[in-house]
Amino acid sequence: MRILILGGSLFLGRHMAELALARGHEVSLFHRGKSNPGYAPTGAEVIHGNRDGGLDALGESCWDAVVDTCGYFPRIVRQSAQTLKSRVSRYLFVSSISVYAEPIPVGATEDAPLGQLPDGAEETITGETYGPYKAICEQEVLQAFGERALIVRPGLIVGPRDPSDRFSYWIRRLQQGGRLLAPGKPQDPVQFIDGRDLAEWCLDLLERQCGGVYHATGPEDTLSMGSFLRAGAESLGTQIEPVWAEETWLLEREVAPYMELPLWVPQEGYAGHNRVNCRLAIEAGLRFRPLAETLRDTAAFIEEREAWSLQERGVSWKWRAGLDSVREDKLLAEWEQMRNA
Repeated sequence: MRILILGGSLFLGRHMAELALARGHEVSLFHRGKSNPGYAPTGAEVIHGNRDGGLDALGESCWDAVVDTCGYFPRIVRQSAQTLKSRVSRYLFVSSISVYAEPIPVGATEDAPLGQLPDGAEETITGETYGPYKAICEQEVLQAFGERALIVRPGLIVGPRDPSDRFSYWIRRLQQGGRLLAPGKPQDPVQFIDGRDLAEWCLDLLERQCGGVYHATGPEDTLSMGSFLRAGAESLGTQIEPVWAEETWLLEREVAPYMELPLWVPQEGYAGHNRVNCRLAIEAGLRFRPLAETLRDTAAFIEEREAWSLQERGVSWKWRAGLDSVREDKLLAEWEQMRNA
């Protein structure tokens, strides 16, 4: 196949590009050259341009499939969908489980109600607009491509090259060992997917010329937060003592779910975020590598990134998610003081 990837230099798109090349496909990457300007995988065509008004850089070329990993605003996605609808056989749009109206039902399937954009919303990404904008972007792709559209709705994408640090925070914290602040209850479920598993499955779907809408998160069996922390400590060879703090207490102290304590969403009102039904995707071939492999490979990536940051920037990597040690220690002390009062 000839595959055009919009983006493709950073995380999921990069995994897809390298996997597609390894499978013998022809790959074109279209991006601005800003996130990772020196990235040019061997055998790939790199086209620099801005998808917002700069699609002329694509010329008159045609492809068997386009992969859109970086579509956030309907106006911009409409440009690519309309420009390519007669030049591309299939359009894969990477969306999000955040498209659903709150509260997301526990066990939500792909036909759950979609969220609505707030009145007067500006073209900016916020907690209120991200999901609805993604939902409208999906409609732009479906309108242009119909049955040739493939909509994939991942949850949290993790693993090597993840720039968000949300999953990586727990690896760093587990490596430090000792007492750690853990949110909610040990049995609360978590869901995420290794970016490499997502890339492999998406490419499989394109090779089989599939269309439709799919959730894409994992693991295949239910994973609790407690089991995740235990598995992480075992895989990384550390000893931990989770201190489980009640959700209401954490929220009262303005601990941000998913950002300061990643993977955590409050069970009151948000339980569906980590209980999405992925039966359709699993039936369509989605498979998940062992958690220990994702943990160890991500740990290796963190180590490499830190070495690069020290060598190139002269400073340690600036983390984008997770509690800093001072705030965590303060919260742990407050929680235990309250419990012992």
